[in-house]
Amino acid sequence: MSSQRIRFVEARTARVIAVIALIALLIAALALGIAIGTTFGRSHLGEEQALASRRSFEIEQLGRINASLIELAPRVENLAARVGKLRDFDAHLKNANGTGSTPGVHDVPPLPDGQDPTVSLDGAGGPELPARPCDRDRTREGSPKQRLKSTEGVIECLSGKVSLLETSTLAHYTAYMAFPGRDPAPGSRFGSPYGNRLDPFTGHLNFHPGLDLVAPTGTPIIASAGGRVIQAGERNGYGNSVDIRHANGVVTRYGHASRLLVQTGDYVMPGQEIAEVGSTGRSTGPHLHFEVIIDGAQLNPKPYLTLFSQTPHAQG
Repeated sequence: MSSQRIRFVEARTARVIAVIALIALLIAALALGIAIGTTFGRSHLGEEQALASRRSFEIEQLGRINASLIELAPRVENLAARVGKLRDFDAHLKNANGTGSTPGVHDVPPLPDGQDPTVSLDGAGGPELPARPCDRDRTREGSPKQRLKSTEGVIECLSGKVSLLETSTLAHYTAYMAFPGRDPAPGSRFGSPYGNRLDPFTGHLNFHPGLDLVAPTGTPIIASAGGRVIQAGERNGYGNSVDIRHANGVVTRYGHASRLLVQTGDYVMPGQEIAEVGSTGRSTGPHLHFEVIIDGAQLNPKPYLTLFSQTPHAQG
């Protein structure tokens, strides 16, 4: 009996130990599974967070690049348009001066050549080195993050070059905008020309210091160039008139207006409406009397109008 009891106890103990061991193993396995799952979950969550953060950064970079391109595109278009206008105008001016067919044009100060004298270069200097190109090849190398960074650098480089070009063309374009010659009365026809003529009131020979542009009363009169209004009101012989000072001593005069739309001291842009055609002052009918005055001398306006328009007015 003792031996049987011992074997019974040993067998029962072994079974208990086995059950406890199995339970412990299950608990350990469950704990290990939970631990692995938690670790993997954290790792996976960390990867997702890192990926989300990286994507957020890349989206932010793309947004900055897109914004830079949106800002740069109209600047390039505007610069190209300005350069085109300057090139065409310069060609017309050189052609006119070269043929000698437009007397008086040579008296107008030409568009400035070179740097704007108002830009200070005090203290400038250093070695003369070639300009560095914007390296576009770098945008094809490295990780996506590095390529985006390189793209930002290229756009910043291009923006800087556009800024330099804008600055270098500013003086030229300012002079172009202040150069008289835009049609001050679109749709009008030529009347009395510049020079000696028979006076319509006395019948005697006299000098006509401007060009008459015939149009119905109320026709818009526009500024032939940008500048500042130095006189707007009644002037002897001219009726209601406007004088605009441009650059380098150039003044344009608009006479016989029925109505004035600007005042002395106003700044006007080329093509801005400043008055309306009328027949005030010493006039026999509605028209615009247009003058170009340089350093006090009244020059023939017709050559100036020819520089800006290849479509001649109808003859009166």
